[in-house]
Amino acid sequence: MTIVDSNQLHPANGARFLFELDSAEPDGSRAVYRAAIFTPDARVDYTADMAIDGAYALRACGHEAEPDLAKKLDTITKLIARGAASKQRDGLPPWPHRILRWRGS
Repeated sequence: MTIVDSNQLHPANGARFLFELDSAEPDGSRAVYRAAIFTPDARVDYTADMAIDGAYALRACGHEAEPDLAKKLDTITKLIARGAASKQRDGLPPWPHRILRWRGS
């Protein structure tokens, strides 16, 4: 189930990066996100597997994004995975249900 209407996510310029939680371990040790990159005229989908220790893996669901967008997606994914443990230590859910980031062109 998609939380956000994807038709509203295509920016006029730059790109939006959406992560929607697909599943998470009850103890918070791992999570799987559906990730998507939205540009003014395209959408590219990924699966992001993340672990509380900061490890992560991205897999394209179909074609991959152009290299600069794929690199930005990788950086955002890394930051989400690395930040999960500190959120958990602070008593917050380590894996938010939705994360949306925008990067200009």
